[in-house]
Amino acid sequence: MHEWGDPDGPALVCLHGVTGHGERFRRLAELRWSRFRVVAPDLRGHGRSTWEPPWTIRAQLDSLLETADELGIARADWLGHSWGGRLVLELAAARPDRIRRAVLLDPAIQPLPGPSLRLAEAELTGGVYASVEAYVEERLALSSLTPRAEAERDAAEHFEPLPGGGVRRRSSRPAGVSVYGELVTAPPAPETLRRIPTLLLYAPAFGLVRPEQVASYAGALGDGLRVLEVPGGHMVMWDAFEETATAVSDFLGD
Repeated sequence: MHEWGDPDGPALVCLHGVTGHGERFRRLAELRWSRFRVVAPDLRGHGRSTWEPPWTIRAQLDSLLETADELGIARADWLGHSWGGRLVLELAAARPDRIRRAVLLDPAIQPLPGPSLRLAEAELTGGVYASVEAYVEERLALSSLTPRAEAERDAAEHFEPLPGGGVRRRSSRPAGVSVYGELVTAPPAPETLRRIPTLLLYAPAFGLVRPEQVASYAGALGDGLRVLEVPGGHMVMWDAFEETATAVSDFLGD
């Protein structure tokens, strides 16, 4: 569990994406969200949390609610990036009483099966690099807007050296494969969020959030939904830091 900000402030729980980790929210929390009590767990199978199964959506939700209870967080603003966004949708369906407002950052609402299969197959042998620099270069190749400093910071926090040389990402390959399989299942209906003010921020250039999904949520939620398009790739916290930080601050400040 990673925690920043005002311990007496309103709780903001942040959930990362597949193969990610909670510290990816550090810069946003320290520079722009200091008035909140920001908590960001490493989800099951990721970072320094347990890698033991199960890694199902239900198991993740149970772990998150148990952790929130231990931290004394009965109700909070919940923010999810990618897979974390899907978990926020699932939490809204299972326990709407625990969510004050929802923030979805380029959420994996329901990815298409083809790309999900390719990602799952790549994960079978993924996460190992000859060097930190190799990982950084791969990240930078995904988006021209990704700052090198962000990729280098991520590598420093999320990789460990291997005995024979090279570095390994701190996430379970089987967990990643399992998550990619879960994500293609049908998500909760958009109407699940009808009583929960929601911000949907996404990167059209990346294409994970599809136009028909945006239209579906806009039609179901009306004035209860704010939608913002940002430039760059999937890592909106890196590629569109200012836009993301400001949009979330404004939304949660209302």
